[in-house]
Amino acid sequence: MVTETQPSPRVYEGDGDRFMAREAQGSGEGIVLVPDSMPSKTPDPKPHIRILWGQHLLEDLMMGRYRSLVCAVNTVDNSHGIISQISKLLPTAGWEERSLTAYASQFDMHDARVKIVKYDMDAVEVLAILRPPNSPNLTLENLSSAFRVIADMTRRRTTRLPTASVSFLSARANALVDETGREPSFEAVLRAMYEAGYHGDVYPSPKMWRLPQMGLYTRYPFPEALSKMREGGY
Repeated sequence: MVTETQPSPRVYEGDGDRFMAREAQGSGEGIVLVPDSMPSKTPDPKPHIRILWGQHLLEDLMMGRYRSLVCAVNTVDNSHGIISQISKLLPTAGWEERSLTAYASQFDMHDARVKIVKYDMDAVEVLAILRPPNSPNLTLENLSSAFRVIADMTRRRTTRLPTASVSFLSARANALVDETGREPSFEAVLRAMYEAGYHGDVYPSPKMWRLPQMGLYTRYPFPEALSKMREGGY
């Protein structure tokens, strides 16, 4: 179980955070964005996940920038989840924390599958990932399975585009863990999403805004230069 005493979120796998560390300039918090490539007259045809460092998800949702949002839901308590925050900001949607939780409970069948629970929030459709019953945490394997379904859902119904997702990191009731029971790195989360076929936007958790200064890429996959550094090159 992920606890409140867990160390700060990790951005990169392996020694990536150390390699991308930057000398702090002055005091206070800050985000250091670095380009993964220079702009070109010929756009890269390869799909990417866009990372919205420093942007406000709730504000962007209220501004109508997205037609769908991917987050998590559970059958016990969603009072601290973003899905509950959205329902309060969109009163015309007709949802509240109690009804959100009760609706998710209808899909809590006794099998080991992760499920996608759809909530019509009027201005946005929420695609909420419901972990399998009797599972104390959401796992990277759950996330991969869920995003394969979500990628298919957005391909079949393009009215769900553009779409955004939370990072699932630093969560309370819907904590995400890897195979060791620890919270995974942000890179591991992005890889699970990308390999499942998701190519939308991802918002880092607010806790990641307070990371020590390091170079942060704005797209995934990350450039090959990072992999070469971790392998001892350059």
